[in-house]
Amino acid sequence: MNWYVDVLKKYAVFSGRARRKEYWMFALFSVIISIVLTILDNALDINFLAGLYSLAVLLPSLAVGVRRLHDTSRSGWWLLIALIPLVGAIVLLVFFVSEGKPEANEYGPNPKYAPAV
Repeated sequence: MNWYVDVLKKYAVFSGRARRKEYWMFALFSVIISIVLTILDNALDINFLAGLYSLAVLLPSLAVGVRRLHDTSRSGWWLLIALIPLVGAIVLLVFFVSEGKPEANEYGPNPKYAPAV
């Protein structure tokens, strides 16, 4: 859960790098929370909790995605490749699961070896 909270603390930080673990743990907890809220929406017949949550985590999701791309030495603009149907999402998934560059790059030192702030 700390990985999820750390991403929320960096709500709109688009600079720096994010490890695979940081990105995927945030994604996992976001999906779990979305499923729970959708179930609550259906049970209570209110239909706005899941949408409200999705809107609330939109900016942190974009920020951690950009930082994840930075870890692989790619610009955050590569997120836009997801707009290409099917192929774009697959390419972006490959970028997200790729190992980060072990050396420092133009976006900062390797977060795997950098001391926690």
